[in-house]
Amino acid sequence: MEFYGILSTVLFYLTLPLHYAERVIHKKSFGWKEKFGNSTLPFNDDKIIMLHGVSVGEVIALENLAKKIKETFPEYKLVVTTGTKTGQDIAHKKYENIADFITYFPFDIPHCTDKFLDNIKPSVVLIAETELWPTFAYKCNKRNIPVAVINGRISDSTYKSYKLAAPFFKEVFKSFTAVYAQSNEDRDKYVSIGMSEDKTEVMGNLKFDVQKRDDSIDIGQDRFRIIVAGSTHQGEDKIVLDTFKKLKEEFSDIKLLLAPRHPNRVPSITPLLEKSGLAFGKRSENDNFKEKDIIILDTLGELGKMYSIANFAFIGGSFNHTGGHNPLEAVVYNKPAISGPDVHNFKDIYSILGKTDAGKVVKTPNEFYNTAKKLLADKVFYEKACSDCEIVFSEQQGALNFVINKLQNILH
Repeated sequence: MEFYGILSTVLFYLTLPLHYAERVIHKKSFGWKEKFGNSTLPFNDDKIIMLHGVSVGEVIALENLAKKIKETFPEYKLVVTTGTKTGQDIAHKKYENIADFITYFPFDIPHCTDKFLDNIKPSVVLIAETELWPTFAYKCNKRNIPVAVINGRISDSTYKSYKLAAPFFKEVFKSFTAVYAQSNEDRDKYVSIGMSEDKTEVMGNLKFDVQKRDDSIDIGQDRFRIIVAGSTHQGEDKIVLDTFKKLKEEFSDIKLLLAPRHPNRVPSITPLLEKSGLAFGKRSENDNFKEKDIIILDTLGELGKMYSIANFAFIGGSFNHTGGHNPLEAVVYNKPAISGPDVHNFKDIYSILGKTDAGKVVKTPNEFYNTAKKLLADKVFYEKACSDCEIVFSEQQGALNFVINKLQNILH
């Protein structure tokens, strides 16, 4: 690993001018000071838990764990690191009242990782999902700082390249305290590329540790089948309304709850609703499904519980290059979820859901219509999809408490 450190340093500085030019040209030169290890804590503390999520998906997945860590270990400060600007933005938004300090992960070369560890002095480091930083792990091991991969996964394409370098990764894994993988398949991948079998366990997926809301809801939904279109973005409302109108011609008992991601878009949606010819109202005006075919959810903080009254859900942000939103908010209620093709923010979740009928990614509006029609027309298929939701959750939940238990063993 010493030779790797020297080689990585030489290569880093040889290519540094190119990286710098690319960052300046594309205005991506964020966090360089911190990435060179110059993060400075605003407090003095020798009890620090460090969480690392490279970008948006990982940061979102770690949110509930971060809250639980602060609750369970109040004597420890929580430091959160990311590798990307978008990850930083999300971390500052979601962790503002959770983390004690948020910064960038250092470049994986010896003097950057040494300086970072001198400044931060973590008691333990938890690295989410796919990140394997050889120098960082090696330097932590030299300082007797436990480092564990949590929510670990390796994609099939990444696994092929890792497998070719298995002797190298076997050496890298000597610096890791443990790997806690999302699935048996992921666990086997880690073991086959060099991680010790007795230090590799299956923990499930942190993203599945979401909770149902207990609030009761009465907006006249009895006797109707409700389609919830959650977190829609510009351009998606027309797709949803066109699909709903076609379905309404075949299934008279269906109603639509349309929830734009940003309620300030409601005025721009109203003309589309008027053009549809269907009766519509607003949640803010206490309209209900006994009188309306469509209700716009124009209030804040209610979407999560509204999935409980759905027959199935469409998850927005997936037909407009946003990257999708979390389908588990619907699936936790055993309600199947449909999304458009752009779900890169939640691709791992859809990979799990897609192996069943709990979640479906459709490529076109017409495929959306056909999938929705099947859920409404085929009772056996619909019941299986709902059952699959429950099965997926029963297999995946428990990851959060698993990590907390492991942390307790490490810290006490």
